[in-house]
Amino acid sequence: MKYAVVTFGCRVNQSDSLQVEERLLASGASAAPVECADLVVVNTCSVTATADQGARQTIRRIARDNPGARIVVTGCYATRRPDEIAALPNVARVVCNDDKPRLLNLISSFHDGPCGGAIVPGVAGRTAYTLRVQTGCAEPCSYCIIPATRGAPRSAAPDDVLRDVAGAAAAGFKEIVLTGVHLGSYGRDLEPRTSLAALLRRLGDRGAASDGERMLFRISSLEPMDCSGEIVDLVAASRCFAPHFHLPLQHASNRVLAAMRRPYTIEYYAALADDIRARMPHASIGSDVIVGFPGETDEDFDALAAYLDRSPLTHLHVFPYSDRPGTAASTLGGRAPGAVVRERARRVREIGRSLTERFHAAQVGATHDALTLEDGSIAVTGNYLKLRIPPGRSRNEWVRVRVASAEPLSGVVVEMR
Repeated sequence: MKYAVVTFGCRVNQSDSLQVEERLLASGASAAPVECADLVVVNTCSVTATADQGARQTIRRIARDNPGARIVVTGCYATRRPDEIAALPNVARVVCNDDKPRLLNLISSFHDGPCGGAIVPGVAGRTAYTLRVQTGCAEPCSYCIIPATRGAPRSAAPDDVLRDVAGAAAAGFKEIVLTGVHLGSYGRDLEPRTSLAALLRRLGDRGAASDGERMLFRISSLEPMDCSGEIVDLVAASRCFAPHFHLPLQHASNRVLAAMRRPYTIEYYAALADDIRARMPHASIGSDVIVGFPGETDEDFDALAAYLDRSPLTHLHVFPYSDRPGTAASTLGGRAPGAVVRERARRVREIGRSLTERFHAAQVGATHDALTLEDGSIAVTGNYLKLRIPPGRSRNEWVRVRVASAEPLSGVVVEMR
C-alpha cells in the first residue's frame, strides 16, 4: 500500500503524524506523493478559520486529483467539527484527537503487508525528530479553542520519554524537538508529580554521558510563565540544548492580555526576554502575536508595536484575530474593522522582518554547531539559523560553521564535528 500524510498546524501535530508514518512503514507500506497514494491521512489544525478552510480545500483537492484514495482525517478540526469533515468527498474515516491510538489500529487494518522499514533521518524530508511528551491544555485563554479539541493535560512518563529518545538516537536522529500542547505543564498530572525542568535535566544528563553521536534537544513553544529560571539556566549551561526559545507574547498591552486571560504582564515578559538575551547573546527568541483582538484600541496597538520594535525578539508569527465559536472572546464586542486589522498585521510583520534582519546581521562572523539538511548544502544552527553552505556533505552531519553573510544567509564550514 502507498500512503501520504498531510499535516497542518503545530509541532504536536507533526509528532502525531510521525507516529502514523512509523506505523505505516513498519507495516510494509511505502510513502508516495498524495496524487498516487492509496491512503491519505490528513492531520488538521483548527486554531483559526483560515486553518479550517485550508484543510477543507486540501481534502477536496486530494479527492479531485486522486479519486481512488481513501482519506482519513484527524486532528483538531476533525475533533471540533467531525460532521463537516465527514461530508467532504472521499473521507473514509474521521478520528478525533483522543482516538488517535484507534487511528493507528485503523491504518493497520487497511494494510496487512509484510514488515517494512522505520522512520530514519530523511523520511518525509525530516532531519530532526519531533517528540511529543505532553498533550492537552487547561489554560483559560479566552480566544483559544484548543483545550476543547485536545482535552485535559496528559504527560508521557519520564522513562517512556527516555526510551523514545534512545530509539530516535538508534535510528540515527541527532536532533530531537520536544513538543506539547502546553509543554510547560509537563509532569504536573503525573504521580509522582514532576516538571519539565526535571525532564530536561535527565535528558541533559543522558546527552552529556553519551559515548555516541552528539544529541541536541530543541525545546518547542513555551508559555512565558512556564519558562522558569531553572530552564533558562539549563539551556545556557549545556550544549545539549539549543539556544532557541519560542515564547508566545500575544500582546504587549496589559489590558488586552487581561482580556485574553493570559497570566502574565508585559513587564514580566520583557524581563524574561531581556534575561535570556543577557545570558545568551546568540539565542533566538521567537514569539506569536495576535492583532485585532476584540476591544484592541489604537493605544493598545501602539503599545504592542513600541515593545516589539525595541525587544530582543528575533522572529514573529503574526495572527489577525480569528473568531472561534465557543470561546469567551467570541462574545466580546469592540471589533476593529477588517482593513484596520490587516494594516496592523502588516505593520507588525514589518517589525518582525526588521527584528530578523537585525538578528541575522548580528550573527555575521559568529561560529555555531549546525546539522546539515536536505542534500547537505543547508545547515541549521542551534539558534535556528538556516545557512546555505558549500556542497559536499550528506544530510544529518554535524558541522562547525561560521556565518559569512546575513543576506543571503550563508556560512562556511570551519570544522567537521
